[in-house]
Amino acid sequence: MPFPAMKTYSAKPSEVEAKWWIIDAEDLVLGRLAVIVADRLRGKHKPMYTPNIDCGDHIVIINAEKVHLTGNKRADKIYYRHTGYPGGIKSRTAGEILEGDRSDRVIRKAVERMVPKTKMGRAQLRKLKVYAGTDHPHEAQQPEIIDVAALNRKNKRKG
Repeated sequence: MPFPAMKTYSAKPSEVEAKWWIIDAEDLVLGRLAVIVADRLRGKHKPMYTPNIDCGDHIVIINAEKVHLTGNKRADKIYYRHTGYPGGIKSRTAGEILEGDRSDRVIRKAVERMVPKTKMGRAQLRKLKVYAGTDHPHEAQQPEIIDVAALNRKNKRKG
């Protein structure tokens, strides 16, 4: 007697409920934080995950300037950009960016590189809110706290 065919579940956009989460990035390792954030933005932590539907949640990251980079990455990791003119390549180290006024860019770039480079990936990245300090304008959404440091002892470093 053959087994009955199982139906593959496919989420519909009307069934998706996006929650709000808040993460304190103080002393968290950048790459480990970015993996957790990228998975939640895409919705891969949910059992209803469907690759062609945006099942992701909204993520608010605070204290982005206090994120930890292991090894010598603060001095050695270089971010490049191009002005569009010949010879217009510019570079800054991760430490220079973190000490500058746009310190959220390090986390934003790490997560951006882990999300697909498609329309849906760009829509998912719009759900990411990164702030250098502890203040954020999303209290009305009542975000729940994710303790990333408690998920794995390697996620948080001191020094």
